[in-house]
Amino acid sequence: MYLMKKLTLAALIAAWPAFVGAQAALEKKDVHVAVGGKPSLYYLPLTIAEQLGYFKEEGLSVTISDFAGGSQALRAVVGGSADVVSGAYEHTLNMQPKGQFLQCFVQQGRAPQIAIGIATARAKDYKSPKDLKGLKIGVSAPGSSTHMILNHFISTGGLKPSDISVIGVGLGATAITALKSGQIDAVSNTDPVMTKLEQDGDVKIIADTRTLRGTEQVLGGPMPAGCLYAPVDFIRKNPNTVQALTNAIVRADRWIHSASPQEVLRTVPESYLLADKALYLFSFNKVKEAISPDGVISDAGAKTALKVIPTFNPEVKANEIKLELTYTNEFVKKANAKYK
Repeated sequence: MYLMKKLTLAALIAAWPAFVGAQAALEKKDVHVAVGGKPSLYYLPLTIAEQLGYFKEEGLSVTISDFAGGSQALRAVVGGSADVVSGAYEHTLNMQPKGQFLQCFVQQGRAPQIAIGIATARAKDYKSPKDLKGLKIGVSAPGSSTHMILNHFISTGGLKPSDISVIGVGLGATAITALKSGQIDAVSNTDPVMTKLEQDGDVKIIADTRTLRGTEQVLGGPMPAGCLYAPVDFIRKNPNTVQALTNAIVRADRWIHSASPQEVLRTVPESYLLADKALYLFSFNKVKEAISPDGVISDAGAKTALKVIPTFNPEVKANEIKLELTYTNEFVKKANAKYK
């Protein structure tokens, strides 16, 4: 069985150029995308592609299902109820040891855009990550990227995932309420949630990957974040559909970097603003550099992820992961050539 899988993967890699070079009609026009926390700025390119009609212009009819966190979106694709995940690149690494080969084919974020904050009332007792031991910490959903970044952070203080209590609080108003009401002692989340809690004086930020520099400090290098990923077999069977999806996201990435903050504000749904337009604008300006300008997944970023994930997930062994199957830039190259 192992030999057969190995041969199949080898054949897939060898045949890849033929797949990405195909120019025929879309194999699948109706595509179901699963995402965990769509209102978050982490997934802004997905929202922009949807709101500006980029998917439709590519001939796609895209249905987007929003879940509480990325781990739940992942389960939708693994379970067969969705085709593609808009989620964290790290999941492609975490799933390989389980025999699930998933590949990122276009990037939305080139930094995780996740911050960890401790409740202000507890901040006086915080000196280093080891001081989080025994605390209740909110994440979007257990197993999601907010949880993974948290696990890596506490590992730098010698803690294990079992040394803290993790509670799923979502990526919106529910996360804010959980912290303000004392249900959790700290939180790992994205913007605009974290900026809202900062501005209200409810948290002290202790780790921040919302900027490229902050990501280097926390993770030791660049790190791919939100992307579109799918089972390798789906990509192999539907290269033109995948190219169309990539085209739409690359257009959205490029539009975000050329648009004014006010244009972004006018384009996203009103409900994403947490009833505070100034907060949303401030949050967007803070994370804009973390949004990919062109959809390209960097080799250095993938290697950083391969170093980080094993620090808290012993199932991921760097020497056993087929990194070349976790991401490809072949579709992105074509998209950027089309929209240059």
